Amino acid sequence: MSDAPTDSGAGRQPIWTRPERGTRGPTPAHSRDAIVQAAIALADAEGLPAATMRAVATSLGTAAGSLYRYLSSRDDLLDLMTDRAIGELQPYPRPDGDWLDTMLLMARRQLALYRRHPWLLEVLHRPSGIGPQSMAWFDHCLWILEPVPSSTSAKFEAIAMMTGVVSLFARNEATGTANPFAGHDLTAYPHFAAALSRTTPPAPDQDLFERTVRSLLTGLLTPTWSRRA
Repeated sequence: MSDAPTDSGAGRQPIWTRPERGTRGPTPAHSRDAIVQAAIALADAEGLPAATMRAVATSLGTAAGSLYRYLSSRDDLLDLMTDRAIGELQPYPRPDGDWLDTMLLMARRQLALYRRHPWLLEVLHRPSGIGPQSMAWFDHCLWILEPVPSSTSAKFEAIAMMTGVVSLFARNEATGTANPFAGHDLTAYPHFAAALSRTTPPAPDQDLFERTVRSLLTGLLTPTWSRRA
């Protein structure tokens, strides 16, 4: 009953397709919902490593072994925590206006979510099954993009790239990385150094996040002829 993730997700039945608890043993005193809430509270307060099966059990006033009536491993717990947190992105904005404005709002909500739960950045790329809340978010993004005359594969790519950009901004905020090149000796990289010297700092009222997300989505989803018009 180790607290460490026990597998890579391959071949493991997703936790969302399994019963709430096993059929054997005494009636449990808790629920998956209570377990996940306790785990998220620990991760928010002390970081992801603090959300062990033992620590979660202690916060619920029970033994670690009792949690295995609900979950088979810590991998299950991390999957449930991730999907529960992503559920906080709801309610989603209706796609009634400009699709680019609405996608930007979705991206801003993602960024706010990562700020509330910094540990999410550590679990986003785990090779586990996508949970129902993640599917709902992706489905809504596709609804927003319905008016865009791009291929389905281009829309999938744009959604994935947007998520990557949002997580990058959140990670830079979490680590305090305002300038990743600060402190480096660029003598050996003359072209890079010259380019940086010619870079004009953005005006204080410019929103780098908005500019980046808009440029990304426009570049991936707007036809070339439309951008040149």
